Amino acid sequence: MKSSTALAVTLGLLAGPAFADMDAAKKFLDEEIERSALSREEQEAEMQFFIDAGEAFKGMDIKVVSETITTHEYEANVLAPAFTAITGINITHDLIGEGDVVEKLQTQMQSGENIYDAYINDSDLIGTHWRYKQARSLTDWMANEGKDVTNPGLDLDDYIGLDFTTSPDGELYQLPDQQFANLYWFRQDWFTDPELMAEFKEKYGYDLGVPVNWSAYEDIAEFFTGRTIDGVEVFGNMDYGKKDPSLGWRYTDAWMSMAGMGDVGEPNGLPVDEWGIRVNENSQPVGSCVTRGGATNDAAAVYAISKSIEWLEKYTPPAAAGMTFGEAGPVPAQGAIAQQMFWYTAFTADMVNENATAVLNDDGTPKWRMAPSPHGAYWKDGQKVGYQDVGSWTLMESTPVDRAKAAWLYAQFVTSKTVDVEKAHAGLTFIRESTIQHESFTERAPKLGGLVEFYRSPARTAWSPTGTNVPDYPKLAQLWWQNIGDAMSGAKTPQEALDSLCAEQEKVMERLERAGVQGDLGPKMNEEQEASYWLEQPGSPVAKLDNEDPEPETISYEELIKSWQ
Repeated sequence: MKSSTALAVTLGLLAGPAFADMDAAKKFLDEEIERSALSREEQEAEMQFFIDAGEAFKGMDIKVVSETITTHEYEANVLAPAFTAITGINITHDLIGEGDVVEKLQTQMQSGENIYDAYINDSDLIGTHWRYKQARSLTDWMANEGKDVTNPGLDLDDYIGLDFTTSPDGELYQLPDQQFANLYWFRQDWFTDPELMAEFKEKYGYDLGVPVNWSAYEDIAEFFTGRTIDGVEVFGNMDYGKKDPSLGWRYTDAWMSMAGMGDVGEPNGLPVDEWGIRVNENSQPVGSCVTRGGATNDAAAVYAISKSIEWLEKYTPPAAAGMTFGEAGPVPAQGAIAQQMFWYTAFTADMVNENATAVLNDDGTPKWRMAPSPHGAYWKDGQKVGYQDVGSWTLMESTPVDRAKAAWLYAQFVTSKTVDVEKAHAGLTFIRESTIQHESFTERAPKLGGLVEFYRSPARTAWSPTGTNVPDYPKLAQLWWQNIGDAMSGAKTPQEALDSLCAEQEKVMERLERAGVQGDLGPKMNEEQEASYWLEQPGSPVAKLDNEDPEPETISYEELIKSWQ
């Protein structure tokens, strides 16, 4: 197969209306698509749809945007030039930081200016899109205005993340493009070393294994930190702490819920979610602080922040405190990290490439494995166990219909069955069942450390994104990283930072209530009461436990994998 760069150059030379035909499509299929869920005949038929549907938009310049991860780099560098060559529609696929994507989206929502013709933004915005109605309902779009540019082979049932991009009223607002989970990552070669196992058992009185709870995770972090293995100083934890938008996602994604903040029930727990936002029976947000029935500043939330700061200081490379999500993700591949409790599988590609020799055996199999993240002292059965990021295509109402149609064709192209298996091998972010079950991933599974097993198991459905409690993701998300950044820097205690955070979230929701811009789905704030009133009610929020360090518990990786099968 030709390299991605070389292919992009080749297709770039073909780009333009004169070459928007099956010759360009066949060249693309010959040079890039070695593995697909479709036969070659079916691939060509799907390409013919894009050629025919794109005819009306030849020569149009379309701009789309996504965050910068491996999957989207593949799209921008390989699939965008291919789409242009095949259809004659000139695609510019911008790669920027996730915080910048949200900012651009927010600006388009507020101004009505068409900044981008389509966005790949997290399904975490589903509550925002559902309430504001500024994103097109794809259910309505595919049945009406966009029907003539909707691929008959799209096969929505094959997408694994549609539950996360569908609102409570049954409308699909976003089309999944990439999906990844947060899991526990650890060096299995060290965890199964007989000498280390014996030393750990003698020191702590239980077996070294995958930690089930935070107490065990902390013991393991302490055990490995400062140790020299294979001539390298080792750390027992990896994290990041820079005051940056990605700092907030770390906590709203699942850290708070894994600690035990929020209510039981999937996807996020109702009436209180892992942002600590409470909703009433009509899905109207009613509060964030404990005094209004929220949990953003309850004892479980304070415990979550306190532990992350403690572990960052004690068991983590010093440089991590100044790192962002993107900078910290590849660090375990350098070979000095024993475990990471909250590791995004989006970085699997970094763990298996030519730069990851420190964590790969000579035959290419990994020295590491991934497993479910451990839970904190406040966690109860039925609470959220982990997060899935579902980066999804979103068409804004402010985008002119013809531009939205051309962008919709590109969105379908880069998620099509023709290309999805190949794209998944490049980025390792699965969105289609047909891709997950493809024989090429059965062959590759031993080199991916449990990723394929996880996505083929029923367990994957227990990992969920932010749900619909969050009424305005862009406005509220920026409050998280700013306030938690104050706690990380020591400018505020965790309690002070979370008190400030919940108060600021409530101010935003109060403004939304006064403005009435979200209609019957918008906030309807509770009256404040003494915290004791809400702490005495069942469920979330919760009061401080007498013991935040329960008995540590581990499980063998082999036993764990059986539960995934």
